[in-house]
Formats: sequence, C-alpha cells, structure tokens
Amino acid sequence: MSSSLFIPPAAPARAAAHFAARLSFETDVSDVHADLEARTPGLVVVDSRDARAWEQGRLPGAVHLPTAEIAARASLLIEPGTVVVTYCWGPGCNGATRAALEFATLGYRVKEMIGGYEYWVREGFPVETAAGPRTRPVDDLTAPSSGIACGC
Repeated sequence: MSSSLFIPPAAPARAAAHFAARLSFETDVSDVHADLEARTPGLVVVDSRDARAWEQGRLPGAVHLPTAEIAARASLLIEPGTVVVTYCWGPGCNGATRAALEFATLGYRVKEMIGGYEYWVREGFPVETAAGPRTRPVDDLTAPSSGIACGC
C-alpha cells in the first residue's frame, strides 16, 4: 500500500478550492520581493517582530508594527483598504500568523508571507539595517544559486 495514497487525494474541485484558499491567505518571499520592487500600490508589508529583531535587519520598505501594538496603532500607520502582508522570523514562528489575525480582526485584507525574514535572507534578497543595506549569499537549498527564479 502506498504511503502517499493511504488516504486518497481529494476530488479535483475540493483540491482546487483548498489550494485557492491557501493562496488567498499566504504569499511567499519571491512574490513579496517582486511587489516591493514594483512598488505595488495599495500593499504594505508589516514586520511584526520586536525592536531588537527589527534592528537586526528588515525588509526594505517594511513598516515596523509588533503584534502587541497592532490593535492600538494599525489605523495610525496603515490606511483602511490597504492590503497588508505580515512577516515574522521564519517558518518555525507563528508570529506572522498572529499579526495577520490582528489585522483581519481590524478589517484589513491580509496575507502572511510564508518563510518570513529567514527565507527572505536565505534567498539573497536585501535587508535594511542601521548600518545600511546588506545581502547574504543565496542558500542553494532555498533558491537557485544562479540568482534566477525557480520558475514556479
């Protein structure tokens, strides 16, 4: 018996609904990078980490709004109707999920950036620090080392 097929796959219509739903809640670092490079209007990227993490490095153009402050400060920093993308440390952290929940509760349309800051850095995208911008080499376990996109 197949381990992959022990539980049969969903019917195509159910699978399509499931995957469409996931994509309505999540985005990835490559797509966020492309949107930031294009300066996509109506999109704000929010770093939900604390001040020490923010100082260590952040996505260019991100707004710093720790999760505990979202309810009190979101409307002061981000216009209603804006689409928000949240991120935190990485895939082992659910801080971006908690931040996305806070924004959704306030009525914002929101997505979570899967992979978080960790995968942003591992894919070789630039970060801002107090000392200026920096990049790290691409981790070939997360992105093609040649600097090209995966083509997905």
